[in-house]
This record gives sequence, structure tokens and C-alpha cells, in this order.
Amino acid sequence: MNDMKRRIEQGSMQLQGEVQELALEELLRELFVTDLIEEVGKGVKGADVIHSVRDRFGKECGKILYESKRTKHFNHDWITKLKHDSVLVKADLLVIVSETLPEGMDKLDLVEGVWICGFYDVKMLAIILRESLIKINQAYTAQANKGDKMQMLYDYLTSTEFILQFRAITEGFVSLKESYEKEKNAMQRIWKEREKQLDRILLNTNEFIGSIQGIAGSSIPDLNQIGGDNSLLLE
Repeated sequence: MNDMKRRIEQGSMQLQGEVQELALEELLRELFVTDLIEEVGKGVKGADVIHSVRDRFGKECGKILYESKRTKHFNHDWITKLKHDSVLVKADLLVIVSETLPEGMDKLDLVEGVWICGFYDVKMLAIILRESLIKINQAYTAQANKGDKMQMLYDYLTSTEFILQFRAITEGFVSLKESYEKEKNAMQRIWKEREKQLDRILLNTNEFIGSIQGIAGSSIPDLNQIGGDNSLLLE
């Protein structure tokens, strides 16, 4: 019984992982319509998604290799495996998208040369890493034979300057989102209050019209009660 329960739980986790992987592919394809997003087939050695970055001229600027994980515990061996897989596809940047982050890590960060983040952070991370690859490729092209591309890439993306800039951008996104949510909630409260005030005015006005018609009868023209057009009409 316990063995059967364990197999069922493993099957459920595998299915959830596949759903997250498909969601990751769909997100990348929607964000970067001119890039090449390739799924690594089931049973094929390698990671989950290969993102080939292209500039506006269609020139490939590098590759980002993604590994999607949805388990209860983060396995440090994933980092080593992804590095090994990157050699096979010649990837420049590595990303693990995991539901559970490593112990002691509460937000996305660079660990041993591999970016680790949750699914809700991968959009910002993908945009910034992609733009970095394009900028570095442009700089390398402009300064051909003046430096090694991989060394330039590594030095930049592991520098304190880049990490601080990236964190500042993510914090800006978070602050903007919080401000937007507060403003939206405040406006919704205002609209609800105005709707209640309008309903009270319409109710009182219609009762007033009904009273007049009840007293005057047919001696005055019919008055239409206030309807959807919020107007008082005389026939």
C-alpha cells in the first residue's frame, strides 16, 4: 500500500512538473516571438528548454538553458547536471526554475554560475538575461579580436554591478506592482461608494415620480421613471 501511494505521489509530481515546463515554454514563446524556443524531448539527455536569443536582424546572440523543477525539496545536484548539459548545447547562461528554492535563499540569485528562481520571477529574469546577451554580443562584434566573448559574458553577469542593477530592477517591479494594486483597490472602493449613492438617488427620484403620478393622476403628462439612460423624460 505504501509503495503504491509513493508511486501515485511521484506520478502526480511528475505531471505537475510537466505542466510547469509547458507553461515555461509558452511564456518564453509569447515574450520573444523572434527567438527560437526549443523543447528538449522526453527521454533525451539534457535540460528542458533551450532558448536561442536573436537580435532584431535575426542573428543568434547566445543560448539560455532552462531546467524546470517542481518538487518539495531543492536538489543541489541539479546545478551540476545543468552545467554538464550546457556543454552539450553550448549554452551561455543557465537557469533553474524551481518551486522550492535552496535552503537559506528567499529570492532569485546566482548560485555557482547558475541562476535560480521561482516561476513568478522567471519573466523578469529572462528579459534581463536576453537583453544582456544581445548587448554583450553587440559589444563583442564592435570590438572583434579584443577579448573573449565567454570571459566578457561571465565577468559581466557575475559582477557586483550587474547583480545590484538586477536587484534594483526587480525591486522596482515589485514596488510598482504594489502601488498599482493599492491604487486599484482604492478606486474600486470609490466606485462602489458612488454606485451606492447613485442607486439611492435613483430610488428616491423614482419614488418621488410615483408619488406625483399617484396624486395628480391623468391631469399631468406621464413621467418616465429614471432608467438605464439616467435621464428624466417627459412624454
